[in-house]
Amino acid sequence: MTQMRNLLSAVTLLSVFLLSGCSLNQMVKKAKDQQLTVEPNPLELHGDSVRFTMSATLPAKTLKKGKEYIVKPYYVYNGKEIELQNLVFRAEDYPNADTEQPRISRTLSFYYEEDMRRGELFVQGVARNPENNKTKETDRMKVAEGVVTTSRLAQEGYYPSYSAHGYNNQEELEPTMIGFFFEQGRSNLRPSETRSDRGTYMRNFIAEKNVTRTVSITGTHSPEGTERINTNLSRDRAAAIESFYRQNMKRYDYKGMADSINFILKPVVLDWAPFSAALQEYQGIDASAKQQMQDIINGSGTFEEKEDRLQQVPGYRRVFNDIYPLLRTAKAEILTVKEKKTDAEIATLARQIADGTVSADTLSNEELAYAASLTPNLQERERIYAAAGKKSNSYQAQNNLGTVYLEQARQATNESQRTQLLERAATQFEQSNRTQQNAEAQANLAVVYLMQGNRQRAYEAIQAAERLNPSELNRPGLQGVKGYLEMRNGRYDDAIRTLSQAEETAENLYNLGLAYLLKRDYQNALTRFNEATQKNNRLARAYYGASIANSRLGNESAAFTALEQAVKLDPELKRSALEDLEFSNYQENERFRNTLR
Repeated sequence: MTQMRNLLSAVTLLSVFLLSGCSLNQMVKKAKDQQLTVEPNPLELHGDSVRFTMSATLPAKTLKKGKEYIVKPYYVYNGKEIELQNLVFRAEDYPNADTEQPRISRTLSFYYEEDMRRGELFVQGVARNPENNKTKETDRMKVAEGVVTTSRLAQEGYYPSYSAHGYNNQEELEPTMIGFFFEQGRSNLRPSETRSDRGTYMRNFIAEKNVTRTVSITGTHSPEGTERINTNLSRDRAAAIESFYRQNMKRYDYKGMADSINFILKPVVLDWAPFSAALQEYQGIDASAKQQMQDIINGSGTFEEKEDRLQQVPGYRRVFNDIYPLLRTAKAEILTVKEKKTDAEIATLARQIADGTVSADTLSNEELAYAASLTPNLQERERIYAAAGKKSNSYQAQNNLGTVYLEQARQATNESQRTQLLERAATQFEQSNRTQQNAEAQANLAVVYLMQGNRQRAYEAIQAAERLNPSELNRPGLQGVKGYLEMRNGRYDDAIRTLSQAEETAENLYNLGLAYLLKRDYQNALTRFNEATQKNNRLARAYYGASIANSRLGNESAAFTALEQAVKLDPELKRSALEDLEFSNYQENERFRNTLR
């Protein structure tokens, strides 16, 4: 009896396995008609990852009760493969699977490695019974080939952020103010005035023969009747000072120098502003009287009516005696050219300071920093900035010395030397920030991290630089570095905004064009690539980018013309184009093959 029960159990179990196997076989057979789409196809690299959407649709009646159908994606490359997230159809999730087609769409991704460019995306279907884990598999099917790596064509952002030297090498004018006083109602310059300290100062000033551009003389009058009725009084007072000035130029033999000086007379007539300003500072009357006077001159009425009303205010006589005489003046503003060393003198002295043959105090901090900007030689610039750092120990000098190391690292062909220079640069920038947090040092640190391959730290540093309000001189260059980093992170909208504000170099315009290309805005991409080649007609990548944009638009002839120019300028791009899936449709095209021979 026991043997009979065991036999019946074995037969029942066998029947279950046979039925299960039959169901799985039927699912696999039915799934051969499944619809699989991959978007984009070929796959595309953005940032550090390849992301794509896979959609799978099964024929109706494929799913069997209690069973699963699994779509298993694999990316196979260079003898290796990675298994991606599965798409799982469960019969209980699709109660209408007998009459409707079950569908799943999922975004998948994998981290990109350099040897993944030439690879293939496969899927394999697996019918599975969850109760006993029995499976039946389909053959693998290729659904996409390779990875488009156009995003890696971005031109590395680089900008050396020097701190401003603070020196103005342009002509500067220095003002000298000299004023003279006149008697009530008169415009003649009294001997007591010409012999006063003011007169003596003006004569000595003229005797020095300073290079003078303009002499502006403002003549004024006090508000009371004898002054206001003479409408020429202010002008005549100004003219009296001009006459005194010209007499002394003749005395000190100015000759042709006098013709280069522009005399400007500014008579102030019936104007309350000088009186109001003087009254504001006057302490000879109480606040109430002072306010009454201010209300009168700011109120309605003619000039004469206001002055008549002022006479009724308590304290007017004191104002008349103390303030009015100060308004009967003519004041000369003399603009002379500030004396400066020539660029050649500054450069020579800076070299001597760097050599230690003259004192560092021979030049100001600003002149010494300016001297470094006069030479394109990085070794000489390094010596001058080192001397500037010893002289002032300022954050600007520390940053600028580091910037020289950064530029030297950029030019270095020896990897060990390049690494060493980057470390020296970083040390200077960190020291500069310890002295005083500044945007230039942070922006330069971003470039150091970028050249060291650490884009995350580079982006953090560039954000810190922005928070420190970089100068208008350096901001556009900083935006170029930031825009490149945003492109490498796959943030094309951000990159477009940033690069649109960047310095309009050929490289930044090219990166902007590439950002538009990756956003599938091909017309804007072509515009920017064209602008880049106008800036630099030897920028091969810009022609290569234009070829891709035209290819995507279906402009075959324009694509080939741009590609021919690109490989002519940079033959290395021939190999890139041959392997580039952007041009996969042209592999058999005779003109394409001839271009890349």
